[in-house]
Amino acid sequence: MPLEPAICLCNATASLGGRPVLGGIDLKVERGEVVALLGANGSGKSTTVRAVVGQVPLTSGGIELFGAPIHRFKQWQRIGYVPQRSTAASGVPASVREVVASGRLSRTRLRPLGRGDRAAVDRALELVGMRGHARDSVNQLSGGQHQRVLIARALAGEPELLIMDEPLAGVDLASQRILADALREQVAEGTSVLLVLHELGPLQPLIDRTVVLKSGLVEKIYGRSEARDAAAVHDLACHPHPDPESEPDRTGLLT
Repeated sequence: MPLEPAICLCNATASLGGRPVLGGIDLKVERGEVVALLGANGSGKSTTVRAVVGQVPLTSGGIELFGAPIHRFKQWQRIGYVPQRSTAASGVPASVREVVASGRLSRTRLRPLGRGDRAAVDRALELVGMRGHARDSVNQLSGGQHQRVLIARALAGEPELLIMDEPLAGVDLASQRILADALREQVAEGTSVLLVLHELGPLQPLIDRTVVLKSGLVEKIYGRSEARDAAAVHDLACHPHPDPESEPDRTGLLT
């Protein structure tokens, strides 16, 4: 029998501070699929992923994870989550390796790390190009390195589903490419991925479907071959370019 989708949202609605944010989202992420959410600020992208990980309750509709309703889902070790605008240690003294190793906690249940756990941490560090910084303090890292550590922490748990909220935000191009390579390896092993992105960047070749949200609803869904079209539509909606024919001339009058 076919496997249940990793994520299934059915007419999902949610509010924040009494204000409707999701107006009825229908969305599936199949096993091994990479889905990107695009949309302007306030379109509901981050609220959607926060609802999927249980941080925002729905007001109506439903969410299923691996075929189980979210209120019954208990196997959170199957999911890796990288939140938006976070830092690796929030000022707490910790090494890169210690932060990444914390990604094993859902599997170890606080027992000491075993050989397999240490190997998973090493692999995650290697995937994001941070193994050479394992002993460094996270408080000394650049923004791009912080983001790589956070993703390594999620990968250390060996998730079947990886959810990331704007993983490329504020990350230099070199780090973006490293992260794309790391995700490529995970996807090759069958990991399902849901991404919130501001732009597709180096991740574009990995994306199977691009879902554009607008005002808390799915506006359009693009397939793999349409990724460039999705990016262009998103760029135009979020960063409209002025009509050259309406540009003011040097006197400030319309030409």
